[in-house]
Order: sequence, then structure tokens, then C-alpha cells
Amino acid sequence: MTTITLVLLCLFALAAGFVDAIVGGGGLIQTPASLVLLPQLPVATVIGSLKIPSFTGTGFATIQYLKKVSIPWGRMSLMCITAFLSAFAGSETLTLVSNRYMKPIIFLVLVLVAIYTYRKKNFGQHTHRTLTLFQENGYAFGISLVMGFYDGFIGPGAGSFLILAFIALLGLDFLHASAQAKLINLSTNLGSILLFALKSAIIWKIAIPMAICNGLGGVLGARLAIAKGNRFIRIFFLGIITLTLLRFGYDAFFRQG
Repeated sequence: MTTITLVLLCLFALAAGFVDAIVGGGGLIQTPASLVLLPQLPVATVIGSLKIPSFTGTGFATIQYLKKVSIPWGRMSLMCITAFLSAFAGSETLTLVSNRYMKPIIFLVLVLVAIYTYRKKNFGQHTHRTLTLFQENGYAFGISLVMGFYDGFIGPGAGSFLILAFIALLGLDFLHASAQAKLINLSTNLGSILLFALKSAIIWKIAIPMAICNGLGGVLGARLAIAKGNRFIRIFFLGIITLTLLRFGYDAFFRQG
């Protein structure tokens, strides 16, 4: 690997950390770029190595959010544990089963998400709660279980899906949904890191420099999101959902194999 390749990887990691801190979706930048720049490495090794910068960027972004946003720690602790175990299972499943059959379904879901968010102008602009505590906890457990497995199994767009779920099911606004999604992302990344580390599928000389840059991007992105608020995050969210649509549309209908 040349110095230029490492510099490019770090620049993509910086951009991924910035985007991911605001609305998720950093994997749409970091993962394809790394696969292109590191064609000599097995895909599992590249993906495993990328979990380190993803974890670091999310961690630094989370610190910024926690300074400004209140978190229901009791429920969140249960969600993080569930997401950790579910992501571990998802990453293990990835080593056994192809995920390409799910992509057309995800593509359709993303189309509906983009249309709904665009048409419903007040979506995620204010926190509103209409559920009982029991219902909220049930939805919270389901979100962490499903999205934890998804992040470990497929990955791209997981942060955006988490934000959508927190808004649609738990009635949070974009800012609080982003903050809580970061904590779940930390747990899912940690679960995947554990699996890939056990399989010796992490190249640390690539992962550590990218982690530093992703972390810097995470700090900058989180600060911008907090400063600009819900309206800005909504617009950014629509942009990332559109890019995710293009990515999954290509994977599902055009890419061979």
C-alpha cells in the first residue's frame, strides 16, 4: 500500500465521519472508496478494518451530542446490549449467507422513506410522544434487535434507518434521534469489531490512521448538526437517503454477481 493510498483512505474517512455524525450513512462514502483503493485485500478484511474508524468517528460524535442532548439511560442501556449481540450475530451470518437478495427489498423501503420524509414537512421537527412506557420499551427493543442485525449483516445506511425508526416509532425529533442513534451505532460497531478481531480480519496500520480522521470528521459533523438544528438535519437526511437509494439501486439491479 502506497502513502498516497493511505492519504486518500484518510480523506474518505474524514468525510465519512462528518456525514455519519449528522444523519448516518458514512459507510456509503468510506466503504466503496476503501474497496476500490484496496482491491488486493479480501472484502471481509476491508470491512473488518473499517469498523475501527466507524467506531471512533461515532464515539467522538456521541461525546458532542451528550453535551447537549438528554438520554434515557435506562432504556438506552438495554438497547445497546441488544444491538451489540444482534450485530455480532449479523456479522457472523454475513460470513455464511449472501446479503444481495435483501437489497431489492431495502431499495423499495428507501423509496418510501424518501417520499414520506419529503412530503411530510414537519417529520422529525418536534418531539411528540403518544405511546405508553410499555409500548415505547417494546419498540425500542425491536429497533435495536433488527437494526443491530442489519448493521452487522449489511451495514450501509444503518444510521439513517435508526434515525428514521426513532422518529417514526418513538416520536423523537431529528436532533434527539441522531444522538440516540449514535449510541446504538457504537454498540453495533463494537459487536462487529469483536467478531472481526476474533477472525483476525482487521489491518491495524490502515484502521488506526483512518480512525483518527473519522473521529475528527465526527466531531465537526456533530457540532454542525447541534448548531444548525432539526431543519438542517432533515435536509441532510433527505440527501443521504437519496444517495443510499442510488447505491442500493445499483447493487440490486445493475451490478453483476
